[in-house]
Amino acid sequence: MEREVVLTKRDCEARLVPAGTEIMIPKDTFVTITQALGGTFSVAVNGNLARIEGKDADALGKEIKFENFETPADGTVNENQVWEALRQCYDPEIPVNVVDLGLIYNCKVENNTDKGNVINIDMTLTSAGCGMGPVIVDDVKSKVEQVPNVDHVIVDLVFDPPWNNDMLTDEAKLELGML
Repeated sequence: MEREVVLTKRDCEARLVPAGTEIMIPKDTFVTITQALGGTFSVAVNGNLARIEGKDADALGKEIKFENFETPADGTVNENQVWEALRQCYDPEIPVNVVDLGLIYNCKVENNTDKGNVINIDMTLTSAGCGMGPVIVDDVKSKVEQVPNVDHVIVDLVFDPPWNNDMLTDEAKLELGML
């Protein structure tokens, strides 16, 4: 995506990257959209990088199209749809989804448990001290919860083994200019 300068149409909540601190961007502020992936926006504002959630896309004059999955008739969760949902989650500083970044260590679909259809995800971050970590974890949880027939999502943030560049897919390495 080309960078795009827009004028905010209303006050808009955002989070500073990488700290994760909540801020309010006032109406009529010029921001530069640097990344629009997975239903979120990374914007440069007043010399800082911030992330704006899809629910506030209208403040940027944008619209978000949400993924519509076909609902399995047997009441189970389609694991491929879970992985598709995970591929819609992005680090606000890196234009690569969490799957291709190698941040998802494990994803287990358990259908028909006593808690319903449960998805257990073990994931990590590129840096243990990432202030956006809780935001990325919440994004993973909320996107997977939108998959049909999912009743419960458990996301465990783990740091063993520590993440490194070898965990990137070849596609991610190509996108980041590492190949």
